[in-house]
Amino acid sequence: MVFNWFRRQYNDSPSSQPEQEDKSAQPPQPETTQTSTPDATADLLAFAKAAYKNIQEKQQPQPTETPTNDAVEVVEATADEPDPIDEDTQTAVAAIADEPDAEIEPEQVPESTEVSVIEETVTAPTTLSFLERAAAARQAKQERLNQNAIEVSEPEVAQLVTSTESTRIPEALDEGFLWSTSVIAGQGRRPEDVSIEEINWLKKLRKGLDKTRRNIVNQLKAIVGQGPLNADAVSEIESLLLQADVGVEATDYIITTLQNKLRQETLPPEEAIAYLKQILRDMLDEPVTRYKGTFVPEKENLNIWLITGVNGAGKTTTIGKIAHLAQKSGYKCLIGAADTFRAAAVEQVKIWGARSGVEVVANPGKNTDPAAVVFDAIAAATSRSTELLLVDTAGRLQNKKNLMDELSKIRRIINKKAPDAKVESLLVLDATLGQNGLRQAEVFSEAAQVSGVVLTKLDSTAKGGIALAVVRQLGLPIRFIGAGEGMEDLRPFSSYEFVEALLSG
Repeated sequence: MVFNWFRRQYNDSPSSQPEQEDKSAQPPQPETTQTSTPDATADLLAFAKAAYKNIQEKQQPQPTETPTNDAVEVVEATADEPDPIDEDTQTAVAAIADEPDAEIEPEQVPESTEVSVIEETVTAPTTLSFLERAAAARQAKQERLNQNAIEVSEPEVAQLVTSTESTRIPEALDEGFLWSTSVIAGQGRRPEDVSIEEINWLKKLRKGLDKTRRNIVNQLKAIVGQGPLNADAVSEIESLLLQADVGVEATDYIITTLQNKLRQETLPPEEAIAYLKQILRDMLDEPVTRYKGTFVPEKENLNIWLITGVNGAGKTTTIGKIAHLAQKSGYKCLIGAADTFRAAAVEQVKIWGARSGVEVVANPGKNTDPAAVVFDAIAAATSRSTELLLVDTAGRLQNKKNLMDELSKIRRIINKKAPDAKVESLLVLDATLGQNGLRQAEVFSEAAQVSGVVLTKLDSTAKGGIALAVVRQLGLPIRFIGAGEGMEDLRPFSSYEFVEALLSG
C-alpha cells in the first residue's frame, strides 16, 4: 500500500478532522500539557506501545526489497535525454507569447578550463637505491592486494541505505519515538494509523529545531510563569524571539496577545507555554485560509508547480525531493529543466531526477528559451498522463523586469497548452539566511505570484523562528519544510508538528 504523504493528515483520521476545525475557529485557550497527570502519561505510553506493535506487524509480511534492479531501471529510464527543441516548437512558442517580452540577457558563463592529466613515466635506473627498492616493494604489495580484493558495488549499497532509511524500525521505545507518538496522538490519530515514516520524520524535525528550542523554552517558562508581563519581562521575551529570527512584526503580535491573556489570569508556566503554542499555531495557519486549505496534487489531472527562488536557496534540491515524495505517494511525476541560464543547472536537475526515479525534460543546448522547455515538458506530460509536473525556473534578482517577463511568458505557455491544469508557484527560501533571506524573498514573491513557501535547510544551523516571520511578513502559507540534506528530509508542513518540535522541552 502506497503511503500518501500529501493526504496523511486528512485521510488517516477522518473522524477527528471536524473536531480540529471547530477548535481552530475558537479563540486560543490554554491547553493541558500531555504529561501533567500520571493517567495522561500512562495513556501516551500505551498509545506508543500499540503504535510500535502495529508498525512491527506491518513491516514483517513485506518481502525483502531488492533495490538493485530498480536502481538500474531508473538510470535507464532517465538516461535518454529528450530530443532537442525543433523549429516547430520555437515557432509555436513565439506565436503563443504574442506580447513583447523583454530580452533576457543570458548570464556570462566562463568557459570551462580543461585540466589535462599528464602521466609521468618514471624509468627505473639500472641500480636502485634503498628507498627506491622499498617503494617498488610497496607498489608490488599493493598490486597483489588489489588483485585479491573483493569488489563491492558502492552505488547499490548507497541505494539500499537510502531506500530503507525512512522505514527503519527503532530497536526499542526510545525518547524520540515516545515524543513522536505523543505528537501524533495529539492530532487525534489512532495507533494503527501511525507509520514508521512519520516517526522518523518527526525525529528529524525535532533534532533540526533542537538549538532554537533549548535556547528559548526554559527562559520563556521562567518569564511567563511570573504573572502579568512587566516592562523587563517584555524586553526579555522580545530579545529571545528576535534572536530566533521571529522578526519584529511577529514578535509584537505574540507579546501583545500573550500580555492580554496574562492580564486576565495568572497561568502556571506549563499552561502559559501551552497558550503560547496555540498563538503560534494560529499565526502559521492564518495564511492558509486566504489560499486553499490543502496543498495536494489532484489525481488523474495535470498539476503544474513552478519552483522559484533565489539561486543558492536549495531550489534544485527541493525539486528532486518533491519528485521523490510524489513518487512515493503514488503520483506520476515529470520534471522540466527550465532554468537554462545558470551554469550546470540542467545537469543538477538531471542528477536529482535520476536519484528520485523521475524523468527530466531538458534542452541539451545552452542559453535556450525557458518557455520552449516548458512547452515540450507540457507536451510530454500530456502524452504520458503525468499528474505532477515540476518546473525549475530562473532565480536571478539582478533585473526584476526581465524575471517578471520570463515568468509571465511561461504562464502564457501554460495557459495555452494546459488550460485545465492546476498551477501553483512555490518560493524556496533558505532558513539559514534569516531576515536577509526574507528581504530577498519579498522582492522575489512580488515578481513570481507565489502561492506558497518551501522552507529549506531548517537544521541545527538555522533558527526556527523564521517560519513565523515568513507567514507574518510575506503573508504566504508554508507548504513544505526541509530539515536535512537527505532525500527523505522534506515533508509537507504541519503547524502542529512544527510548534511541538519548537517548544516541547
